[in-house]
Amino acid sequence: MIAVDGLSIRQGEFALREVRFTIFTGSYAVLTGQTGCGKTTLLECLVGLRTPSGGRITLGERDVTTLPPATRNVGYVPQDAGIFTHMTVGENLAFALTVRKIRRAEVAERVAELADQLGLTHLLRRKAVSLSGGEAQRVALGRVLAFRPPVLLLDEPLNAVDEVTRERVTRVLTDLRGTHTVLHVTHAAVEAERLANQTLHFDGGVVRPG
Repeated sequence: MIAVDGLSIRQGEFALREVRFTIFTGSYAVLTGQTGCGKTTLLECLVGLRTPSGGRITLGERDVTTLPPATRNVGYVPQDAGIFTHMTVGENLAFALTVRKIRRAEVAERVAELADQLGLTHLLRRKAVSLSGGEAQRVALGRVLAFRPPVLLLDEPLNAVDEVTRERVTRVLTDLRGTHTVLHVTHAAVEAERLANQTLHFDGGVVRPG
């Protein structure tokens, strides 16, 4: 579950006040809204990168409002992908499992599985610094899927991919419904239609059913 109750935050002239919504466990929610309305800021609050001035954030059964990002057990894919450019694609995919000290054979199996699903097998040895935007976005998604977090926060995860790749990644995202709780931010109505079993719209600082 993702529950936001009275969330408020200010950054410069921009402010969100008393934001409220609930996404139930296993739902795939898509959040739409005009550019600049605060969708990314909201995700950053949920993941712990920004500190709200008021309100409460519940992920799963825990109040995580004041917890640091590393303790929230959330998978987050930002708009800029945020992958480790000094690592290879394979090392990026393995990162979350390696730091959790998962057995090497299990890590290799999971990396191979994700690379196949996301069309990254031929890139596993390539340094991430040389990737295109769409390739980097797929690596970022694979990196967070690797450790199977119960909650996923995705900020425009299909924005930079080509049409053929978009279909492949959409199938991967569709398979998350029912097994993960997802909040997916997008401007594309077709993504909401394909993926969402819950749609939300951000307008004037208020999240409403889409």
